[in-house]
Amino acid sequence: MKIGITCYPTYGGSGVVATELGIELAAAGHQVHFIAYSQPFRLRGREQDIAFHEVPVSNYPLFEYPPYDLALATRMAEVAAYYELDLLHVHYAIPHSISAYLAREMLARQSRRLPFITTLHGTDITLVGLDHSYLPITRFGIDESDGVTAISNYLKEKTIQEFHPERPIEVIPNFVNCDVYMPLNDAERAAGRARYADPEEKILVHLSNFRPVKRTADVIRIFGRIARELPARLLMIGDGPDRSAAEWIAHRKGIQDRIHFLGKQSSVSEILPLADLLLMPSEQESFGLVALEAMACRVPTIATRVGGVPELIDDKVNGRLFPVGDVEGMAGGAVELLRDSDLYQAMAEAARRTAQTRYCASKIVPLYERFYERILGGPAASAP
Repeated sequence: MKIGITCYPTYGGSGVVATELGIELAAAGHQVHFIAYSQPFRLRGREQDIAFHEVPVSNYPLFEYPPYDLALATRMAEVAAYYELDLLHVHYAIPHSISAYLAREMLARQSRRLPFITTLHGTDITLVGLDHSYLPITRFGIDESDGVTAISNYLKEKTIQEFHPERPIEVIPNFVNCDVYMPLNDAERAAGRARYADPEEKILVHLSNFRPVKRTADVIRIFGRIARELPARLLMIGDGPDRSAAEWIAHRKGIQDRIHFLGKQSSVSEILPLADLLLMPSEQESFGLVALEAMACRVPTIATRVGGVPELIDDKVNGRLFPVGDVEGMAGGAVELLRDSDLYQAMAEAARRTAQTRYCASKIVPLYERFYERILGGPAASAP
């Protein structure tokens, strides 16, 4: 198949999933074309087998805000016509599904068929889509899609509850390449850990875009309590609006020398296996992709019981779940795990096993391929 993919080319979960899906589809022999305003960061080094088409946006004095959605629709139609794409797969409803709809309608005037699939990722439904000014257009984009998927049962039910869509929604969960995200051998792990910590110190990690919903300040507070109980270091991967606040709290608590702010990293698969625990105290998560990536590396997660996270993490089996804002509980759960070697080993093994048996790319990507084939074979309304 010839597949066009559009996503936000940033460090958010939707862009990561879209990019990893494109990589896996290309490896399976499909022709993949990314269409976005810049190259997705995880595509770097993959230019030989995956095409990227930049969306140019003109800045006319008449426009206070450049009309990216219209420029995207035009570029989608151009790429689809020139490369004879079979379908478009857009990630995140706004504005990508609307741009894909316009591209489909433009090509229909030329008697060309271009079905498009929309994958819902979370805040496009729970935050942006519920804004009154965007709700009608979000519902329209969902209903006009030829197929719709959601990354968790939670998100599917949330979409049905809030938008009452006419289009059926199929759940295809996020995935991880278990041959890329995997534990290191003892020598490699010790060498990697030595860059950040002494041998007796535990390493905790947090990875996000540092937005308020990720509760980055809670990460620092949790670590502060852990650091009082045992020798530990914290790796903060990512960047965003809450980074300065996190740095200020770390300085105020006098633990700044035990925290490494690493910024945005393109190869997190090389850092996650070095950690002992992942901290994910989010206010909302529709799935928890970062937790899955850590689990595949045999790293359990301390997380909040929100959204689709309980579909991934079984409390006290492959990770720990706590209420939002329960800094004391999360810190206590982390300390208990780090002090009990047998409990930790059992949970780490269960985390890796969950990733391998339920969420490996080899199990999930074929679900997308079959979904594509069904959409190309007939109306999406026939989907179960």
